[in-house]
Amino acid sequence: MTPRTWRIGLTGGIGCGKSTVADMFATRGAAVIDADAISRSLTAPGGRAMASIAQTFGHQMVDVHGAMDRQAMRANVFQNPEAKKQLEAIIHPLVSQITAEQAQAALQTGRRVLVFDVPLLVESGERWRKQMDRIIVVDCDAETQRERVMARSGLAVEEIDRIMALQASRSQRLACADTVIFNQGLSLTELEAQVAQLAADFGL
Repeated sequence: MTPRTWRIGLTGGIGCGKSTVADMFATRGAAVIDADAISRSLTAPGGRAMASIAQTFGHQMVDVHGAMDRQAMRANVFQNPEAKKQLEAIIHPLVSQITAEQAQAALQTGRRVLVFDVPLLVESGERWRKQMDRIIVVDCDAETQRERVMARSGLAVEEIDRIMALQASRSQRLACADTVIFNQGLSLTELEAQVAQLAADFGL
């Protein structure tokens, strides 16, 4: 009998430890498909979205290397909600397309557990959720998020709070979860034990 295929949606707010959990699943044999990395690749030099971005927004949104000028685009989107919709209309279909390509490639190599690492899974409504068999949310309190992000990136508290305000609230994420990994006050070994237990449910 062919083992079933699992499509797992993994999400969490900034600083919750989602990427660490994704790495732990990868170590156990899951194929991790990173929506954020795909999105970044689209707007890198030579990225699939760059021709449309230049055509829609003008060459002032393209830096000297041929990548999207993130700072200029951030300011543009912040001031103009319509620009945000235009950018999403370019990026989202391409992310979906490449995600599907990577998932298919993983299945063809015999992978049976696909972990979709999606920072904005909750914010995107049903777009991601309806494709998943299980949603895992990595969770911690807001103060822990701030401490971790400050330690790793040196951002000011105000900047971190601004990023957190743009993300779904903690309660919104938890409401979408089939499983919650409460990653607060845990050692890496303890976190790994939780991931191992979950991975076993998926046959890893």
